[in-house]
Amino acid sequence: MEGYPLFIQKIYKKTGIDLASYKERQMKRRIESLIARNHYDSYDDYFNALCNDGKLYEEFINYLTINVSEFYRNPQQWEVLEEDVLPTLLKHKKRIKIWSAACSTGEEPYSLVMLLTKFMSLQDISILATDIDLGAIAKAKEGIYTAKSIENLPKDFVSNYFQLVDGKYHIKDSIKKQVTFQKHNLLEDPYPPDCDLIICRNVMIYFTEETKAKMYHKFYESLNDHGIFFVGSTEQIILPNRYKLTPTKTFFYKKMT
Repeated sequence: MEGYPLFIQKIYKKTGIDLASYKERQMKRRIESLIARNHYDSYDDYFNALCNDGKLYEEFINYLTINVSEFYRNPQQWEVLEEDVLPTLLKHKKRIKIWSAACSTGEEPYSLVMLLTKFMSLQDISILATDIDLGAIAKAKEGIYTAKSIENLPKDFVSNYFQLVDGKYHIKDSIKKQVTFQKHNLLEDPYPPDCDLIICRNVMIYFTEETKAKMYHKFYESLNDHGIFFVGSTEQIILPNRYKLTPTKTFFYKKMT
């Protein structure tokens, strides 16, 4: 299908999302699938429809930002976080600054709050959670999840921090209060400073190598001197020293000072 380069330019002007930073073949396949599903014949026709149909536009943003998440995704990595990473960080200070980047519908930052209750009282926990998709953030703030999404969570977390209502799991307000959700574009917006722990998982795989390199440098700058960067299970950083990061455990990188 012709017209992708011009479509990229128009989408950037409209949304601030730079599709040129994503892997082209992968992104084109996703968008063309969406165009066909909605019975449009070209990128141009589809873009014009996006400008005039709020529901279509919302569907496009949701599909584009690939909101796939679950609580305690890759449980072995959460064990490393609990047994090694968090105790090490908490040696340096009693309260730590945590940023859950590209947090999708909230499973990750809420998992962090629950895990941190093993180390400190709830009122001392504060997580910044960001995503580019306002629809995903709205769902995160609601905090209502399916049984499948919580199946990896420790059973005591489920019993202590959720209420089962009509077959759905509602996360308790005591957990929700400890997370601040904000819209954030990883490609455009400033990164929060002085983070002790940054979690950005299962997102980098969609970007080009050039874009990833820029983002790794930004994540480095966002960490404090003892900070840890936690990535997804398919996102090990090749030659992390190029970005002044050094592996501490698999999928965990420490800022080099």
